[in-house]
Amino acid sequence: MHNFLDSSLKTTKNLLAFSAGVDSSALFFMLLDADIPFDIALVNYGTREEALEEESHAKALAQRYKLKCYTINAPHFSNNFEKNARDFRYDFFEELIQIHHYDTLLTAHQLNDQLEWLLMRLTKGAGLSELLGLQEKTQRSNYILMRPLLSYSKEMLLNYLQENNLPYFIDESNSEDKYERNRFRKSFANELMQEYHEGISRSFDYLRQDKERLEAQFEHIYVDKKLHIIKLLTPSSRVKASDITLKKLGYLLSASQRKEIENKNSLVIGGLWAIEIQEDLLYICPYITKPMPKEFKEKCRKYKIPQKIRSYCFVEEIVLEEII
Repeated sequence: MHNFLDSSLKTTKNLLAFSAGVDSSALFFMLLDADIPFDIALVNYGTREEALEEESHAKALAQRYKLKCYTINAPHFSNNFEKNARDFRYDFFEELIQIHHYDTLLTAHQLNDQLEWLLMRLTKGAGLSELLGLQEKTQRSNYILMRPLLSYSKEMLLNYLQENNLPYFIDESNSEDKYERNRFRKSFANELMQEYHEGISRSFDYLRQDKERLEAQFEHIYVDKKLHIIKLLTPSSRVKASDITLKKLGYLLSASQRKEIENKNSLVIGGLWAIEIQEDLLYICPYITKPMPKEFKEKCRKYKIPQKIRSYCFVEEIVLEEII
């Protein structure tokens, strides 16, 4: 199997989200083969007997290859395990990134994951951005999230490990029907990938190209913390720009919310996100209501900062002069 990892990773400080499973183990050894520097971070959810063994394995691997290994024990999640586990995992990774100044977070999502996501979102009435879901490179507030394995199938990664006699663990919980993703995997994705792997891979390439063309209808002109200001190059791009921006911020729009954005210039989405449109500018930030001093309000008026955006700018001490 050819190793097509981005050579630019050789010059950045990289953190690998590691689980000791097939995907992250394959990426671990591919990074070593490509002489790309990295450290690893593992979350122990304590839900399986093998969890302690996998954590010990991760620490031993790191010691063997002179890498740093960060681990943490997750609390017990009594409901909505998948979402709570994901939120906890990324909070942990982002804390490490901030403390140790990593440039890039690497995750081992692969082609099967992309297909499973597409099928799940397809049943819920998603648009192109949501159907694709997983992007190879995503700019976050203070780091880049990279998924270098999106063109590799699970079978390819497993073959790579077995042919090179490399260690990995099998997570049996991946076959439990209580999780939605596992049901889609067992009932649809596995058979489709086994029979139509090459066509599915090409389709994702075409979809990514289509998405790039759609996103050419707007451009981000200012980002500070969670404040995004987007220049709309066509009036019809407001929904797509909002959809993609909020998705980067961790929020998925419903069909009714997209309709609302299409018809209103000032609104709050889900009680969480303020959206304001002034002429050809789209403003998005967390929705906050906070008393502001008179002089700050005057400054906002001077620089034409929309009403629902002002409190966030005040609380986060956004330099208004830099927005213009």
